[in-house]
Amino acid sequence: MGLQGTIYLANTLKQNKTVTTLDIGINQIDDQGVYYLAHALQQNQILIKLNLQLNQIGPQGAEYLANSLRQNQILTRLNLHYNQLGDEGAQHLANALQQNKTLTRLNLIHNQIGEQGAYHIANALQINQVISTGSVFSLIHYSTQTLTTLYIAENRIGDQGAQHLANALQRNQTLIILYVAKNQIGDQGAQHFANALQQNQTLTTLSLKSNQISDQGACHLADALLQNKTLTTLNLKWNQIGDQGACHLANALRQNAVTLFLFSYFHSTIYFIFYTDTLLFGHSIQ
Repeated sequence: MGLQGTIYLANTLKQNKTVTTLDIGINQIDDQGVYYLAHALQQNQILIKLNLQLNQIGPQGAEYLANSLRQNQILTRLNLHYNQLGDEGAQHLANALQQNKTLTRLNLIHNQIGEQGAYHIANALQINQVISTGSVFSLIHYSTQTLTTLYIAENRIGDQGAQHLANALQRNQTLIILYVAKNQIGDQGAQHFANALQQNQTLTTLSLKSNQISDQGACHLADALLQNKTLTTLNLKWNQIGDQGACHLANALRQNAVTLFLFSYFHSTIYFIFYTDTLLFGHSIQ
């Protein structure tokens, strides 16, 4: 698109009265271009979905977007998949989430985010929410949380980053979908998520696909499934789970009253396990 084209588009957005969805992915938009788009978002009162995936947005661009999110109370979905935000960019966006009251879906897949970035995002998930006590909403230093879907897959948060996010899940009451696939998460990280699942009552989908979870981690998750009654989808595909882990997961599903869809690769055998109240169906392909 080029800088000049981005400027033209940004100026149009300031006057826009009809367009609610804008997809400008794969357009070589860099931080300088995002500067103009972010300023337009502060004035735009109609755009609700913005796709900026596969561009060249770095930490500075993330800061521009974060500033606009503090002002914009219309945008509900922001896709930054496959940029170069890094930990610094993640921190800028996390800080903005503590003030933004409308964003429901944030895609940060493949953005070079590590443990520190996960820490800041987790902090935002804990702070930016409504705490309900009976029929009275206690706001104190908390603001309204609307984020329900977070994609942070294909980064490098590791077990430590997983711990930060898991700790946030123990307090967060709005997030329902969390994708942390392909993040160098091992058994320790799986245990942290298992601990969170024993407390969390809102998350329905958790993807831990393509990590480094083995039987030990699978056992921790299986124990959590015995107590959690809200999770409906758990993705453990492409990990290192063997027969022992598969057995523990299957036993947990037999006792879990919630319908659960679990799919995973166990070595060279593919298992699809479906559990519906009373029956456990297993199918394997050698």
